[in-house]
Amino acid sequence: MSSADEQTSQPGTTPSEAGHAVDGRWQLVRFEDLKSAPSSAVPVSETQASAKPVPATQPKLRLERRQQLEHHLKESPTDLDGFMELGRIYRADDRPLEAKRILEQAKQIFPEELGLLWEYEEAVLARSLQQYQEVSELVSRLETPETERELKRSQNDWAHRRIEVCQSRLRRDSNMHHLRVVLAEAMYDAEMYKDAIVELNNVVNHDQLSPLAYLIRGRCLLALGNNVQAMVALRAVAFRRTFVAPLKTRIIALKILCETAEKLGVALTLAKYRQHLTQANQELAQRTVSGA
Repeated sequence: MSSADEQTSQPGTTPSEAGHAVDGRWQLVRFEDLKSAPSSAVPVSETQASAKPVPATQPKLRLERRQQLEHHLKESPTDLDGFMELGRIYRADDRPLEAKRILEQAKQIFPEELGLLWEYEEAVLARSLQQYQEVSELVSRLETPETERELKRSQNDWAHRRIEVCQSRLRRDSNMHHLRVVLAEAMYDAEMYKDAIVELNNVVNHDQLSPLAYLIRGRCLLALGNNVQAMVALRAVAFRRTFVAPLKTRIIALKILCETAEKLGVALTLAKYRQHLTQANQELAQRTVSGA
């Protein structure tokens, strides 16, 4: 899929991010293929190049290797390779808190190592997402004022951790334009609508990024009560010809356009949007059947 094609409405976990959630774990992704971090974004050091791969499909081997590394680092606390490998093993075992702890320890020793900083940031994001998902699961079973407050807190933390990481990475490399969409989305989740719109001004003319940028801009404008300008942004997602948005992204934009047109009472416009939405849903159904 393209990044936008898998757009969902769930806050905080859309694939426009520089990472995504898989089975409750934060995974590095590249905007283009959602499988790895952008090659230009991750500083490749000799340490990373020589690091041993994590035996992801062999939990027993991971446990043995983790125990070896934990013992080794007590005796050799300046082994950067060891810290990096142990952090990745913790991440593979869905233990981001331990990954964060061990990488934070390494950061004190190697404060200038950019590859290490990247891994540490990923652990921070993974831990925040894990907490958010744990609280969400709790709320689904036990809805009380206390759990609702905790859910709101974890949502805010997830948004602000993404903001911090994106801003940090953009300071290190301002050419990571896809992160501006990630940053704007996190700002939207944090209700920082005006800041998100300012950030999106940098990428709305970037063909590959523009569909998501316009979609988030439209949502921000709606949240600010600017319905007319919001519809202009959403129409850029749904009907733009110079760079056609992925189908699922267009469907989301058309749904929001229908809701907004209905709220504003513009019947003819609403009928047009509903017609296009029906056609888009039919096209999606056909793709689903042909791909089954």
